Amino acid sequence: QVQLVESGGGVVQAGGSLRLSCLASGRAFNRDNMAWFRQAPGKERAFVAQSWRTGSTTYASSVKGRFTISRDDAANTVYLHMNSLKPEDTAIYYCAVWTVGSSYYDYWGQGTQVTVSS
Repeated sequence: QVQLVESGGGVVQAGGSLRLSCLASGRAFNRDNMAWFRQAPGKERAFVAQSWRTGSTTYASSVKGRFTISRDDAANTVYLHMNSLKPEDTAIYYCAVWTVGSSYYDYWGQGTQVTVSS
């Protein structure tokens, strides 16, 4: 059974940094796309960053230059390094996996809360 577990969320002051981790289990994910999404209060879930199976990365414009996605396929873990955090980054952050052959992300974690205080 595939399971994604996020960790690393918390409360941080504006300008600070956090590193989120997502441990995937149940299968190997080295051939899959892995991504981070977030959902702020009262808003829809939004794309944050993606690590493509090819090795390239994609970022939402709102986080580009501040956030970095990385992955350790041997450890089945994807990370989101967040720097220069802003209050508008406050959200629940979810990791997701888009497995080979699927049309979209088909596995999701339970989320981890990130709160940025001003």
